[in-house]
Amino acid sequence: MTQRMHPREALFGGERPFPVIPACEHFAGSEKLIAKAFELQGKLGPIFDITMDCEDGAPTGREREHADMIVAMQTSAANVHKQAGVRIHDPSHGLWRQDVDQIVRGAGAQLAYITIPKPTAAAQVAEMIRYIQEVARGAGLTREIPIHVLIETHGALREVWDIAKLPWVQVLDFGLMDFVSGHHGAIPSSAMKSPGQFDHALVRRAKAEVVAAALASGVVPAHNVTLDLKNTYATYADARRARDELGFLRMWSIYPAQVQPIVDAMAPDFSEVARACDILLAAEAAAWGPIQHAGDLHDRATYRYFWELVQRAHVSGLKLPAGATRWFEH
Repeated sequence: MTQRMHPREALFGGERPFPVIPACEHFAGSEKLIAKAFELQGKLGPIFDITMDCEDGAPTGREREHADMIVAMQTSAANVHKQAGVRIHDPSHGLWRQDVDQIVRGAGAQLAYITIPKPTAAAQVAEMIRYIQEVARGAGLTREIPIHVLIETHGALREVWDIAKLPWVQVLDFGLMDFVSGHHGAIPSSAMKSPGQFDHALVRRAKAEVVAAALASGVVPAHNVTLDLKNTYATYADARRARDELGFLRMWSIYPAQVQPIVDAMAPDFSEVARACDILLAAEAAAWGPIQHAGDLHDRATYRYFWELVQRAHVSGLKLPAGATRWFEH
């Protein structure tokens, strides 16, 4: 019997596949909130990432102690799924190198990613990535640490295509509040919430540009938060519009009740997932050659699309049809 080839090997070979990561990224700044986030992740499963915050979360004057706390949380038994990243200080802040030194040296093996906020130019991001790479090498790490970049300034938006092409970049995040604030009142505060955040021409154009640049470079575009913390339907509706109208594949959460609505809104439709599994299983049986399914021709181009769809369903916690689950067994 011929050994079946895994979709990842059959469809991408030596190519770098598009990152398939959880559709929700939950921010937590204090030790108490980080612990609660880990507890929620343990309950719901690895369907969302946790971003531990050194930027807004660190009390002024106690940045070193805050970073030490984050290292301790990263390396603790609570971090079961190893799906926690860290947002460091921005390029203009004097302590961003200290953040990198402490966190990469102390918890580099466990870091899911590092988020860089508020750059104003691609050169700033490139400098920070080079420093992260140097510290990682010095710490004896051989792995690539994914980099997430917040696009929330005029300069970053202007150079977003160059930022997306930088090494190690995995996600481009859109930062709505700082972006709106940076327009000095030309964009009304109503554009920080729905429906304005989707309807205002300058904001919509910026979001579309971030998504286009990200996807063209094989990077995941991530949408901003919903400010209405406890209205879960508002969160769901924002995530759905972000995905369906603009192409975002990930969204931030800043309140525990927002996590599940984001995951649900971003998850693929189950009927499409079932169809994708049927097609991929038939393709696997045909050694990944062309097949017919329900009267339609499918080949490697459609197989790649359906494989990414199935992977997104898996990280969203959707139950896959029988036969497809073995693709994700370790």
